[in-house]
Amino acid sequence: MSAIVDDSIPQDGTPHVLNDRAVRLFIGLAALFCVNTVLAEFIGVKIFALEDTLGVKPFEWHLFGQNGSLSFTAGTLLWPIVFLMTDVINEFYGRRGVRIISLLAAALIVYGFAFAFAAISLAPAGWWVGAAKAQGVSDYQAAFSAVFGQGMWTIAGSLVAFLLGQFIDVAVFHRIRRATGHRAIWLRSTGSTAVSQLVDSFVVLYIAFVIGPQHWPIGLFLAVSTVNYVYKMLAAVAMIPLIYIMKNAMVRYLGHARADELRRQAAA
Repeated sequence: MSAIVDDSIPQDGTPHVLNDRAVRLFIGLAALFCVNTVLAEFIGVKIFALEDTLGVKPFEWHLFGQNGSLSFTAGTLLWPIVFLMTDVINEFYGRRGVRIISLLAAALIVYGFAFAFAAISLAPAGWWVGAAKAQGVSDYQAAFSAVFGQGMWTIAGSLVAFLLGQFIDVAVFHRIRRATGHRAIWLRSTGSTAVSQLVDSFVVLYIAFVIGPQHWPIGLFLAVSTVNYVYKMLAAVAMIPLIYIMKNAMVRYLGHARADELRRQAAA
């Protein structure tokens, strides 16, 4: 009878790479980062009214000769989580870690939209087109196309702004880190977000709605970008306690010695 061989244990006796807690943790963080990023892109087609959602009196802002209420894309529910994941990965895995997950997330966004457009182009079954009339949707194909068929200018703006923001975040994070060492993670986290999201908030809307076919006036572009940036910064400040909770959880999982080793390598 032949012996049963466990393929998960290398024959030379060296430990399997997936036995390394730092590797397993990076895979988990990367997966969470990517799924939040891709979901934020897809649900971002919906615009919601913050005041109505909270059941409070509408707030009217007046900026750059424009006025409006607090309306945001549904993607803003997830972007603060993406900021948090960026910062903790930056803290323990450094520039290379953030660069890997950012490029992977961007590739997955393109992959997702490619298949969304492929699905839109498929000829719909006749019975399916009217299948949701009872729910008030007279043409399921048109609704599907409207939700998943975001404009190319919007997709391009999101991708460019996302990657640019991520790489700026990394640079600012490590510049502050050189001044603070391992202290004050809240400062490098919030500081890097403040700079990167200033760029992100303006670039995405400029490409999508100023250069794009809608040709927003500059006043409207500046006003909406500013409101979005303020929202993101308030969310980033609110996430500060979660940064410490997540950092401490990661240290406990890795062990202090391994966590310190990773942070030293990340800072190099």
